[in-house]
Amino acid sequence: MVNKIFIRALCLLCTAGMLLTGCTLPVSSHVYGKYQYAFLGVFDTVVQVIGYAKSQKEFDGYAQQIQSRFEELSRLYDRFYEYDGINNICTINKNAGIAPVQVEEEILDLLEFAQEAYEISQGTVNVALGPVLEVWHSYMERYSQDPENAILPSRQELESAAAHTRLDLVKIDREAGTVFLEEKGMLLDVGAVAKGYATQRVADEIYAAGFTSFVISAGGNVVTGDAPLDGVRGSWGIGIQDPEADVEDPQAQSVDVVFVKNRSVVSSGDYQRYYMVDGMRVHHLIDPETLMPAGHYREVTVVCDDSGMGDLLSTALFVLDYPESRALAEFMDLQVMWIFEGGRVEYTDSLLPLLRDRGGATAALEENEK
Repeated sequence: MVNKIFIRALCLLCTAGMLLTGCTLPVSSHVYGKYQYAFLGVFDTVVQVIGYAKSQKEFDGYAQQIQSRFEELSRLYDRFYEYDGINNICTINKNAGIAPVQVEEEILDLLEFAQEAYEISQGTVNVALGPVLEVWHSYMERYSQDPENAILPSRQELESAAAHTRLDLVKIDREAGTVFLEEKGMLLDVGAVAKGYATQRVADEIYAAGFTSFVISAGGNVVTGDAPLDGVRGSWGIGIQDPEADVEDPQAQSVDVVFVKNRSVVSSGDYQRYYMVDGMRVHHLIDPETLMPAGHYREVTVVCDDSGMGDLLSTALFVLDYPESRALAEFMDLQVMWIFEGGRVEYTDSLLPLLRDRGGATAALEENEK
């Protein structure tokens, strides 16, 4: 699965790179060069960095800061493993119903954000849904390797897990610096928000450190900084993945390209982590009402100012049926694209001016950027 994610990541990187070649560069191009870097091992995905710096050495310094910070946050937000010297999400889960756990500020911040996310998402994004997600994770791990014998979990198994998913029993004590799951059997799973939240946090920190012209992409979560420092373009071109495309085809076309700067582009889809049962695609985006994988779309992409918000909203909009999803997007004035089974595409009117193919935008048009 990592290899497939890496191929997708390189396709996005090539899309961004394509828009930065074939131009006669002005004098500023002699001051800033374009560099790129990719690494594995955080949030179960590939992270790529494309950006402009005055030298390879300067870029490498920023890239190492980015990687180090991603690794730190990935360990803190990991629900599967503990690490020496830190308490993380896994530690909190192991102490469910036993005792509060003292944690780093980054965990407190994330969980408070997650509580807000529950309200914003109309209850579709619940980090306390871990027991249900654990059931699906175990089946996915088992049957992605044994597709001929793949089955679905029983309704009884899912409902039993759902009995321990009350978000109000997640107690955050900011003054004491602790988190307590008040009921045994509870399990935090921050997968719907952590990667986007971490990507935005890293991007904000590295921007403050002086690296300002960049794209950071972490498995469906893309954050852009200032415009490319080639003196030509006023924005970055980010390809929107075609969920129908062969992940191993480097020539696979994007559904469209969105032009942005200082903004985030986040996609949620059913095409990376899944297994098949009797022709049904069983993926990781679970509807908390039905306890089943949501089946309304192949992919939802959100363009907004914050990757953490984009992460939770892309998940929420994916889980809701189209009338509800569209209503939420318009109520929040979001820029959204929905891709349905069979390739049908819908989008909010506000997204159109940013799209290359449907809206005719170009990287040089800054008036379309917020």
